Amino acid sequence: MLAILSGSGGALASQQSTPTVRHHRVAETENATSPEVEQAEAAMQKQEFDAAEALLKKAVAANSADYRAWFDLGFVYTQTKRRPEAIDAYRKSVAAKPDVFESNLNLGIVLARQGDNAEAARYLKAATQLKPTANADEGLARAWLSLGMVKESLDPQQALAAYAQAAKLNPKNPEPHLSAAILLERQEKYDDAAGEYQAAATLEPKAAEPIAGLANVYSMQKKLPEAEAELRRLLELEPNNSTVRTQLGRVLAAQGKQGEAATALGSGASKPGGDPHGALDLGTMYVKAGNYAAAEEQLRFAVKGLPQDAEAHYAMGSLLMVQKQYPEAQQELLIAAKLKPDLSGIYGNLAVVAAANKEYALAIQALDTRAKFLPEIPATYFLRATSYDNLKDRPKAIENYKQFLSADGGKMPDQEWQARHRLIAIDPTNASKYEYKKVDKK
Repeated sequence: MLAILSGSGGALASQQSTPTVRHHRVAETENATSPEVEQAEAAMQKQEFDAAEALLKKAVAANSADYRAWFDLGFVYTQTKRRPEAIDAYRKSVAAKPDVFESNLNLGIVLARQGDNAEAARYLKAATQLKPTANADEGLARAWLSLGMVKESLDPQQALAAYAQAAKLNPKNPEPHLSAAILLERQEKYDDAAGEYQAAATLEPKAAEPIAGLANVYSMQKKLPEAEAELRRLLELEPNNSTVRTQLGRVLAAQGKQGEAATALGSGASKPGGDPHGALDLGTMYVKAGNYAAAEEQLRFAVKGLPQDAEAHYAMGSLLMVQKQYPEAQQELLIAAKLKPDLSGIYGNLAVVAAANKEYALAIQALDTRAKFLPEIPATYFLRATSYDNLKDRPKAIENYKQFLSADGGKMPDQEWQARHRLIAIDPTNASKYEYKKVDKK
């Protein structure tokens, strides 16, 4: 019932893919760089990348060991979305001078962007052991954070250790805590994840991502009051976020707070621009309360807003069945079955409405499909029997009437009476077997 919250804040519950490549002026050595590099860096400051590229190509042609020129050229290629050329340039910068922090960092980041995580990790690890040109702790924290991101797919424990190092070096940055929390949540280490989300939320109280993460984790742990509190905090930050409002409604409903849940869901449901997921939840609540008119309004809005959602069509079809609007109910249930063939609950209802519509072959087909997912019950035997009876298939009708009588045990007396009388009519040679036996009270 408690769906994972999604869609809040733009980055909710989704790991950042790779860090960003930045340009830092690398330290100069005893050998002064060429005038072309100085001019190129001035052009780069103005975003004049074509001019900078021409100057840098001239510089490396004159001196293929100019690591600073290669580093700048790698950044130009990155900014102009030429990743293979950027990787080649950064490689040449590192080859010319392996102990430059910025070259190793950017090469690792660009390799990670194309999915070469193992090689990227090698250069990022090297960067963590070098000294940045400026803002040493911040730069090293960024290297550890980047290393953590690529290590997630290689060694999650090393990734968590890298995030811890990043947090230690830059204690005011919530990103390492948020990244660690998302990884821990993925590992279902919910208590640890909650601690990291809380640390991130403390550092940046107005950020939606850590608060939403806490709501996710508490929901997964069934800590519903705590999840409710975080969702309410999130709504204070994002009062128009219909996804959060829907999740709050679900959490409230799971706690038995039906009135509050209806208020939360209703405020963002079947209104212009409203949330169809919320309308689906609210409609379901109205069905349980027996308010079919209100339920129909919400569920029609949900179906319109979620045309590919099998659950919405299933709920709509089931409500229409209860309201005895059988033709439309059948249409909705058929759509649901097509969208999600393994949604087992559809087929019993579909059999009922198909039989009501006198489409007995469809009713039998629905019952046979249901039997692939769920055990037979007396009601399915009886409905199959009456469908075969209407199709004039007497052998199968007799077989299913008999199975019904064997399975029911007096729970459905009216249907048992009907089954016995039909068996007497269509299987007269065995009529005595189907009559009620008189009990001798002496």
